[in-house]
Amino acid sequence: MIPFTPMSPILQPSLPVGDEWIYQLKWDGYRVIANIEGGKVNLYSKKMLSLNTVFPELIEALSALKGNYTLDGEAILLDPSTGKPSFQLLQKRGRMRDTKLIKSVAEREPVSYMVFDLLQYGEQDFRKHPFEERHQRLKGISKSWKHPLYTTDIFHDGEVLWHWVVDQQLEGVVAKKRSSPYREGKHHHDWLKCKTSVQMEVDIVGVLIKDGVVSSLAMSKEGHYFGRISSGLTHSLKQQLALLPASAQQQDYFDVLPEGLRRTTIHWLNLSIKAHVTGLEITAAGQLRHPKLISIENLPKLK
Repeated sequence: MIPFTPMSPILQPSLPVGDEWIYQLKWDGYRVIANIEGGKVNLYSKKMLSLNTVFPELIEALSALKGNYTLDGEAILLDPSTGKPSFQLLQKRGRMRDTKLIKSVAEREPVSYMVFDLLQYGEQDFRKHPFEERHQRLKGISKSWKHPLYTTDIFHDGEVLWHWVVDQQLEGVVAKKRSSPYREGKHHHDWLKCKTSVQMEVDIVGVLIKDGVVSSLAMSKEGHYFGRISSGLTHSLKQQLALLPASAQQQDYFDVLPEGLRRTTIHWLNLSIKAHVTGLEITAAGQLRHPKLISIENLPKLK
């Protein structure tokens, strides 16, 4: 297969509305391009790196399909405790290198492949065809598929789907133009995504310094380490934070130095400051994933 850049949705603050749009769930996993030729399967990441050793259960399932395909989709792993996709659990799989261990884990906790696009079937390239037509063809050829192979449904009411996604605390929704061809990368306005997020108040307890300047902040929530945050920090805010009194000790906040703060230079604040942040979710480790600073409530005015 000739390498290409998978088509990616563009982040928007809200979903588009109109008859030209249809909607799908945004799955929280690894992007996977699958190429099947005569029973031989190759899996590729978004950057066209091989994923063959990472997902042996997908190789096995896809190799049973008759014919030639190029599929685009998302590999997800459900958290047994919540029944929802867990990016953290999937990341652990993605970092494994021992093939025997990967195979053992795959047998116990297999991933699912959520296919949302058909790029090639047989000798025919479908990338120039409208998305709605590609989806209909995909649904037709996937009727006999079994776990771990699935196709992503389409919905016609984006508002209803969005409210359901928010209620279920899933990642988001992707809106796609019915008529859109498959274009590489983000050079288009045909696929748009809208993500859900959680908002909360946290305590900023430490300032991390890199190359002499503030790089990120250490967060605490109800006395527990809540992660590091750098997104949303402006240059002027970094300058103010660097001047705060910071002669406290780690033990003033945490009994043990959190894993995420090891091998860093950190100045512990004499007094914690309140901040409002947003993020995708709280991970199983109790940290905020993809945090972004909204505002700082009680930043002392420095003379």
